[in-house]
Amino acid sequence: MPAMKTPPPHLVTGSAGFIGFHVADRLLRQGVPVVGYDNLNAYYDPALKKARLAELEKTSRAHGTPFTFIKADLEDKAALQACFAAHDFSRVIHLAAQAGVRHSLTHPEEYISSNLVGFANILEACRATKTPHLVYASTSSVYGANTTVPFSEAHGANHPLQLYAATKKANELMAHSYSHLYRLPTTGLRFFTVYGPWGRPDMALYLFTDAIVSGKPIQVFNEGRMSRDFTYIDDIVEGILRVTEQVATPDPSWDPSNPAPSSSDAPYRIYNIGNRQPVKLLDYVDAIEAALGRKAIRHMMPMQAGDVKDTFADVSKLTEAVGYRPATSVQDGVVKFIDWYKSYHNICDAPAS
Repeated sequence: MPAMKTPPPHLVTGSAGFIGFHVADRLLRQGVPVVGYDNLNAYYDPALKKARLAELEKTSRAHGTPFTFIKADLEDKAALQACFAAHDFSRVIHLAAQAGVRHSLTHPEEYISSNLVGFANILEACRATKTPHLVYASTSSVYGANTTVPFSEAHGANHPLQLYAATKKANELMAHSYSHLYRLPTTGLRFFTVYGPWGRPDMALYLFTDAIVSGKPIQVFNEGRMSRDFTYIDDIVEGILRVTEQVATPDPSWDPSNPAPSSSDAPYRIYNIGNRQPVKLLDYVDAIEAALGRKAIRHMMPMQAGDVKDTFADVSKLTEAVGYRPATSVQDGVVKFIDWYKSYHNICDAPAS
């Protein structure tokens, strides 16, 4: 019998990052070749990013699925163009960005460079090579000053509270212009507080766990009077890959005299992707304590600049479009993270007395 033809690869930018790693790993397990693109910057410890890449290499070998890694900046237009010229991508999943709400308060130039210039380069590369579908990361932070929950794509998202959110809203607008002018199919996903194994050390779950294990106090902002729609990474990946295969198309019901914000007469879509079950921050801390079997030293703090009190995703549009149904409770998801954390950091449980 003739050998099976290798399918064209998917490009996953941010493949050494938290979400990008998990997306690339799932694709490789499904037999889809992946080209990963990441600059391995030092926003947090690059050793974790390199460990993720090592895991992707293991998955590639175990499943016989090609994985190619390119270390470069999104802002390096020549490097990005060379990447697109060397591969015929069937999909582009753009998850690379300068992340972090609080970091944007003190380092705005990094967000302009990566999230705006870098995204413009991605759009241009997709346009030039007629990429069949671009799926990209937006954020729940675009809802900003809006306090109507659950957050719906039908709501306005024009009052961001920090530059990180502003750059992601700009990405949505930039994508629409390319969808309109060049008929480039684009889908943006507004992520709601993603957590799980291999997560980012600057996010609450990792920070809290590090502190509790070390016997140090945790900072509980707004004195814990806030909630988040914590969404487990496996549910996020499932949603991303379902969306990736459903190429954005023009919305036949779109009315320019009463324009819906999340679709268009261009091949353009915006979806929330969350857990649709917000959890109080103090309950989240309780779940971490239960999984670790240790109590936290809680320092109650005021609200941080640029933060929002509550997030809560209406995911009905994504459910209707691709059957998205998050299935992991916060209690189960936190346990899975703690199990990974102990393994990664070589922490052994104390024997029972």
